[in-house]
Amino acid sequence: MALLKVKFNQKKRVKLAQGLWLMNWFSVFAGILVFSMGLFLKIELRKRSEVMDNSESHFVPNSLILMGILSCAFNGFAGKICYDSLDPTKFAKWKPLLRPYLALCFLFNILLFFVALVCFLMRGSLESTLAQGLKNGMKFYRDTDTPGRCFMKKTIDMLQIEFKCCGNNGFKDWFEIQWISNRYLDFSSKEVKDRIKSNVDGRYLVDGVPFSCCNPSSPRPCIQYQVTNNSAHYSYDYQTEELNLWRRGCREALLHYYSSMMSSMGAVVLLVWLFEMSVMAGLRLLHTSLESIPNPEDPECESEGWILENSLKDTLKSALESLKKLGKFNQVEAEGEGAEGEEGGKTTAITTVS
Repeated sequence: MALLKVKFNQKKRVKLAQGLWLMNWFSVFAGILVFSMGLFLKIELRKRSEVMDNSESHFVPNSLILMGILSCAFNGFAGKICYDSLDPTKFAKWKPLLRPYLALCFLFNILLFFVALVCFLMRGSLESTLAQGLKNGMKFYRDTDTPGRCFMKKTIDMLQIEFKCCGNNGFKDWFEIQWISNRYLDFSSKEVKDRIKSNVDGRYLVDGVPFSCCNPSSPRPCIQYQVTNNSAHYSYDYQTEELNLWRRGCREALLHYYSSMMSSMGAVVLLVWLFEMSVMAGLRLLHTSLESIPNPEDPECESEGWILENSLKDTLKSALESLKKLGKFNQVEAEGEGAEGEEGGKTTAITTVS
């Protein structure tokens, strides 16, 4: 029994074709939207590529850009088919292409659904990318005189100001790295010498943070040096007082920013996928209703359209059988080639003996 069998007369077929033509053009605009989202996300990721460890995060925007282009191409082509289906003479040239085109549409919709899922599932990969990238970026913060790294200080400072964050996981991350360049250290000072000697790696570590970690909304002037030293500041208790530094780490801030953006895009792509599926189903109904016209010379006669010629269970069963037959055919072909090779080897051996 056919799945979703519907009876059509000429008037219904014309209405279906016109409706699908309009829906295809809406899908073209949806494809442009998906393409634009991918482009926007790619630009946003490139802005902060210096604090990202690898290029895996660009898989989502690249996929969205590709899906947007394919959506415009597929739906533009489908719109032309629907328009020509109103004229039997014009539709005749598209008739042999419809079945393979619908198969391609089905594959396209599977890919589109996969891209929508990836938008929701990229959080874990993005988190590790940001964690390692920010860690490396903070190490190079002091290298203002090193070619290729001289921009890192400005990048980190602008990032912390824009996202109101400090460090990788928090402001204490700055205590574990030397973020002040040796160029600005007075090595004749006893304090500097003692700090460097007290560290195994010979680094100048301080319980301070860059100025970009300061919260301008705080009523107190920013305490960015000797943060953990209560005696260094008047009426100050490191443990109990609300510090005038950003509490949130930049990894968390960036992860929230990009995750929420990707989740919103994933929701939009899912809606586009549902719309594309409805367009594909309508195109299948139009295709089968035009193919099943009993008398092609009488376009006004009734016909039947369906999504699947058999039930879903029977369709899946026949698809599996076809795959099995294809596998057996390839196996037999491989065995035949192997036998031919053995016979050729034997013939060569006999010739040599002779």
